[in-house]
Amino acid sequence: MKTVQVLDRKFELSISAERIAQEVKRVAAQMDKDLEGKNPIMLGTLNGAFVFTADLVRAMSIPMEVTFVKMASYSGMSSTGEVKQLVGLKENIEGRTVVIVEDIIDSGRTMVAMLEMLKTMKPAEIKICSLLVKPDALKVKLDIDYVCLNIPNDFIVGYGLDYDGYGRELPDIYTCI
Repeated sequence: MKTVQVLDRKFELSISAERIAQEVKRVAAQMDKDLEGKNPIMLGTLNGAFVFTADLVRAMSIPMEVTFVKMASYSGMSSTGEVKQLVGLKENIEGRTVVIVEDIIDSGRTMVAMLEMLKTMKPAEIKICSLLVKPDALKVKLDIDYVCLNIPNDFIVGYGLDYDGYGRELPDIYTCI
């Protein structure tokens, strides 16, 4: 099994770049179908979802606007439980279809905070698209519209996901061993 070292931790390959690409294309095709004619605003979450957002929107064919927001709830390898909005949304989303593009949903607390923030801006609808979901880690009930892959409650890096800022550049996803 292929392994990598990121800072002081070793990780082993868990999801190949090819598998990720296949799942991104599958979700993009479904979103094209569901969102046709809605002119959605794709709201990527930084820093983790920048790679996924880029690949997802390039795989889609409908017109859309793309922007980013930065929220944080992690420190090192664990969630702090406190969600902070670091960079806010500047676009007017009133009456628009908003698609939150997230790299990973584990506890769900960051997503709940983002949904609450967005609802005050009166969008027509809000959809959630996540590359990865950890069902066993969810602490809140969420309706996630588009999921590429469900994964175990392990710590992972690669494809935009990091360990203290490192490992985002890896094209595959690796699990901490």
